[in-house]
Amino acid sequence: MAIYRFRISFEDFDEVIREIDIKSNQTFEDLHRAVHRSTGYSAEKSSSFYVSTDHWIKGDEIAYLPTQRKTDRGVTLMEKAKLSSFIEDPHQKFYYIYNFDRPFDFHVELIKIILETDPNLEYPVLVKSTGEAPKIIDKDNFNAVAVSSNQESSEFDFLNEMDFVPEDTEELEAMGGRGINTEEKTIDDDAEEDADDSDEFGNDDSYEDEEYGSKEDY
Repeated sequence: MAIYRFRISFEDFDEVIREIDIKSNQTFEDLHRAVHRSTGYSAEKSSSFYVSTDHWIKGDEIAYLPTQRKTDRGVTLMEKAKLSSFIEDPHQKFYYIYNFDRPFDFHVELIKIILETDPNLEYPVLVKSTGEAPKIIDKDNFNAVAVSSNQESSEFDFLNEMDFVPEDTEELEAMGGRGINTEEKTIDDDAEEDADDSDEFGNDDSYEDEEYGSKEDY
């Protein structure tokens, strides 16, 4: 039985690489789980491999925990798809998307075919690991941070409906807090000036009436 050696690399983090040996008759789910034993990520996330060209153009999809629409469309499932059924080239490539909710994209390339298994190894097995997998920001904690940072000012509630990073919120709060208070103060000052002007005009009218009244006496 042949052994496939795959090189798995993050699309956006070239320095992070894993190499995994896996039996040709094992499934894409076996490979999926092996990848995330090496990254430390949860394997229980909706993910897909795509048969790929040399330029990483995606073709047929092989899915894990697919959406109902994909299931209705008859998508191939990882647990039923043997690796050997999709290897058409000695350097076969697969484009791999992990966790569609907060995705990481990977390049998966067959780099070696070993003709004999090692009886002392349990496959799949990690044979090389370079670099540390990037940390995943917890979605719930991310929102919690966003909410707590806005508790002091309701003026920024609209940020909860947008995609933003906490650093942006801090800058907006630092700028907006002063700007909004300044604007309110300006409006109050204008109102006070208008009130003062009204009082002045009122006093002038009263003064003129007194003058006319004094002329009628003559």
